[in-house]
Amino acid sequence: MHYRILGTAGHIDHGKSALVKALTGIDPDRLKEEKERGITIDLGFADLRYPDGLTVGIVDVPGHERLIRNMLAGASGIDMVLLVIDADEGVMPQSREHLHICNLLGIKTGIIAITKVDIVDDEWLDLVKEDVRAFVAGSFLENAQIVPVSSKTMLNIDILKDKIRAVAFTVDPKSVKGIFRLPIDRVFTLKGFGTVVTGTAVSGFISLNDEVNILPSNIKSKVRGLHSHGKSIEKACAGQRVAINLQGVEKEALKRGDAVVMPGRFIPSAVIDAKLKLLPNAPELKNRDIVHLHIGTTENMARVILYEKKKMAPGESWYCQFRLQEPVIVMSGDRFIIRRFSPLDTIGGGVVLDSTSYKMSHRKNLESLPVLERGSLTEKIEAKVMRSGIQGISAPFIEGWIHADIPVIHNAITELRKNGSILMNGDLLMHKNIFHRIGELAKSALIYFHKRNPLKAGMPKEELRSCLNMQPKFFDFIVAKLPELIIERDIARLSSFNTLLSQEDNELKNRVLAIIEKAGCRPPLREEICRSLLIEPGKSSDIMKILTKQGLLIRINDSLYLASSVFKKIVEQLKLFFGTKSGMTVKEFKQCCGVGSKYAIHFLNYLDFVQVTRRVGDIRILLKNETEQEEYITEHVLH
Repeated sequence: MHYRILGTAGHIDHGKSALVKALTGIDPDRLKEEKERGITIDLGFADLRYPDGLTVGIVDVPGHERLIRNMLAGASGIDMVLLVIDADEGVMPQSREHLHICNLLGIKTGIIAITKVDIVDDEWLDLVKEDVRAFVAGSFLENAQIVPVSSKTMLNIDILKDKIRAVAFTVDPKSVKGIFRLPIDRVFTLKGFGTVVTGTAVSGFISLNDEVNILPSNIKSKVRGLHSHGKSIEKACAGQRVAINLQGVEKEALKRGDAVVMPGRFIPSAVIDAKLKLLPNAPELKNRDIVHLHIGTTENMARVILYEKKKMAPGESWYCQFRLQEPVIVMSGDRFIIRRFSPLDTIGGGVVLDSTSYKMSHRKNLESLPVLERGSLTEKIEAKVMRSGIQGISAPFIEGWIHADIPVIHNAITELRKNGSILMNGDLLMHKNIFHRIGELAKSALIYFHKRNPLKAGMPKEELRSCLNMQPKFFDFIVAKLPELIIERDIARLSSFNTLLSQEDNELKNRVLAIIEKAGCRPPLREEICRSLLIEPGKSSDIMKILTKQGLLIRINDSLYLASSVFKKIVEQLKLFFGTKSGMTVKEFKQCCGVGSKYAIHFLNYLDFVQVTRRVGDIRILLKNETEQEEYITEHVLH
């Protein structure tokens, strides 16, 4: 099966809907008001099927100037255009605007139908053909075939069908190997089914019972049913007009402009970088002007930030950033249209370069935009990872960021990893330049910390992570690869750092050690030492940590420290005791080691913690044999 989308374009009342009905037998005017007034107000849909398996979905759009927003919603996903011009009236204002829009949206092919030829003579028809050929000169329809038709007499309708088929096969099909995305253009309910949304699947495929997200409304749902081109289906793919019956979603929660997507792949964005082109007859566009931005099936108010320019002249192309009033779901490579804030007319359009951009400095953003515009897929992904900065970006989000087949995206990521351009932890990607920058930032932060805190062993790891503003998972991965950083438990320090003590602090350290060693198994609490030596609690804590790191003290808890020499004697006493008995009570511990009641429980808990003993009911048992004990204490306790 082959699927293509054909969009109609043309002035109001030039016979677009009548021509669609003549081609397909389907009346695209579905609203009562449309039938009463004889004009298309909202989008209409029909399908043209061929015996060889080709199905052309037709989107019939309104031609009235006030309804251009509906026309733009219908233009989303169009592969080719059928420009309709009334033989009696010829080229009209909306004919011109619709052609401009199709040009700006990057549509590359189509057919021109001159309608209502049954009411004009041959001489007049020849004049209209000449006028039309001059009108499309320089556009993508410059060499398009012109087919005179009559929806009333069915003149040349079969010929037009054949021409549509021929053009359809010149169009590259949409990628079914990309990530699924369907911009919603209609929302309604069906009795017995519930909420149904419709749109053109612009990439990927979807199946019954698949989990989906509706963004940016952030709704989770499941595919309850699929319908395309007049029949129920089990799988829908790119290029099809699709109706999706969503499970557990109220109609009021959805709107045109939302998108049905695969979970975990897309990030709603209110900041978009783009390449913009103004029409030759457009007014001058100034930096920070407000415009109507039409992209996918959504319309949004947006402020235009021109990169290093104060204004754009008519016909000019340049890079810009759109800052939107509401977030949207778009991909790099999507086309868009802008219209003036007032009066409402189309002034330009272009292509999205980065759909999840950032408010970085103009120069930094501008540097990578030419790569995002013209680079290879590998170069674009590298630029995007670089732009993602210190937070990185996950590989699944890359799938939802750019128009490309998923296997091709993964191959590009593999290539970038092999040449060292990016680092990857799990599915999170970071550019090598950002990695080096993190190293410099971390080094600077630690140099500053060590300078201000010469007695501290290092900076709390969580404080450093917060300083770098990194995700915990990626932080651990990155710092492990930085040779100049050492992480010891919850402390970070530079490998070159050694605690430096002044003569005064060194004397203080010796006095603290002497007090604790002299006290033996009954050492004073840290707070008591502070009071006796008239030192601040923070400084005493730093001194204790230094002594502990040097192996001179054992930290029982934050307030209680024991001289290492005393701890060794306690362990020796335990060895002698357990040589004759298998279990020890608290009372026996106090008697054996000469420890007072104030300290016994603290010491025993510590011995349990360092796995010298284990509590079993009211007694302690020896956890390791003598050799294992000595090795363990030497490795894990004293050092």
